[in-house]
Order: sequence, then structure tokens, then C-alpha cells
Amino acid sequence: MNKKLYVGNLTEKVSEDHLRSNFSEAGKVISVTIIRDKFTQQSKGFGFIEMETEDGAEKAISMFNKGVLDGNTIEVNEAKPKKESGGFRGGRPGGGGFRGGRPGGGRY
Repeated sequence: MNKKLYVGNLTEKVSEDHLRSNFSEAGKVISVTIIRDKFTQQSKGFGFIEMETEDGAEKAISMFNKGVLDGNTIEVNEAKPKKESGGFRGGRPGGGGFRGGRPGGGRY
């Protein structure tokens, strides 16, 4: 099992320190990251916690998954590995912008 956990359905009030203190009941916490909007810095409602041991991670899942934190029922499970981005996303290459790089600005 991965030692990194996904924590979802967080309220905006929940801080990294809040998560660290709660999850430390299950074992030693290595890191806590709440994912935030890069412009507003508001929480996106989820984050990641890295536990020192697999036993601590398993205990945290059993203790906190479907538990209530700041009024919300949170989801805690094993974090999935980040997908590699290959750059090109399919579709038609080139362009961008409103008309996908095609000349002209009128109707189709």
C-alpha cells in the first residue's frame, strides 16, 4: 500500500495544521498538502497526507474515512499515482484561441 493518502470533501476552513493534528493520532505524519486554486489560494476541497508507515496509513483510512470533519463527511483513501502528461491531448493539432487557430472570424 502507498503511504500517501487522498483526503476529499474538505471545507475551506480546514488547514494543513488541522489535518496534521488529526491524522497524527493514526501515526507519524510526514507531510500535509491542501490543494489550492493558484489565483485565489482558496482550498479546492481536497489534499494529500503522507504517513511515515503503511500501518499508519491503513489506520488513518480506517479511523477517518467517512468521518466528519468541520461538518463534512470526508473521504480518505490511498492516493493514486499522478498520471503522466504527454503534452498533446488529441483532437486537432495547432492553434488555440476561440476558433482553434483557423483564420477568419465570421460564422461557420
